[in-house]
Amino acid sequence: MGQLLGRTGAALGALILLASIPAWAETTITPFSRMASLDDGWEPLEFPNIDRHTRYRLVEEDGVQVVEATTDNSASGLIARLEVNPGESLILTWRWKVSNTFAKGDARKKSGDDYPARIYVAFEFEADKASWFERAKRKTVETVFGEELPGNAINYIWANRLAEGEIIANPYAEETMMIAVTSGEAQAGQWVTVERDIVADYRAAFGEDPPPLRGVAIMSDSDNTGESATAWYGDLTLTP
Repeated sequence: MGQLLGRTGAALGALILLASIPAWAETTITPFSRMASLDDGWEPLEFPNIDRHTRYRLVEEDGVQVVEATTDNSASGLIARLEVNPGESLILTWRWKVSNTFAKGDARKKSGDDYPARIYVAFEFEADKASWFERAKRKTVETVFGEELPGNAINYIWANRLAEGEIIANPYAEETMMIAVTSGEAQAGQWVTVERDIVADYRAAFGEDPPPLRGVAIMSDSDNTGESATAWYGDLTLTP
């Protein structure tokens, strides 16, 4: 998927969907294994000009409730809105499984910016570090839509061609950095557990300490490649 931009390049419109933290913002992520329904601590993440949405549902895998995501030339996600100061170290742990990767998937190209599974971590916008143009652009959108936009973001992806551990800028938005934490078909059909230090990854990606987290999302998308896949997401946990 055009990383929060869609095929039309509507970056700002899509970013609105990761908008300001409301009064009920959580400091922990509701585990899928204990959810009664998909709106229990999570909400849909949908994009302008993308009408085909990925299907998410709660299913049981090996006696544990997880989220199953089915994407078919579609794009959407689920987001948990947070307000967390990452401190000196913040560990994000999850497990996931995919049926397949995308033959046309390529993290370096807009046409290949699709992933059977990704974890999106959004951070607070730091106005004092932004250019005048960036501040003005965001202010215009906020005035029109009444929302505060987030800042930088990290995407942890199940990549196709990108080597594990590689970090590159998203082809649509340089404020989003892509980190390949799983790659290729070798582990398709298997549960893979991932543990990442968000603080260390942010420093490696952006060269500075991270601001507060504003949200964590899961997303399976295939609207650029037109392909299809199924992914399964286990519980996501944040540990200082």
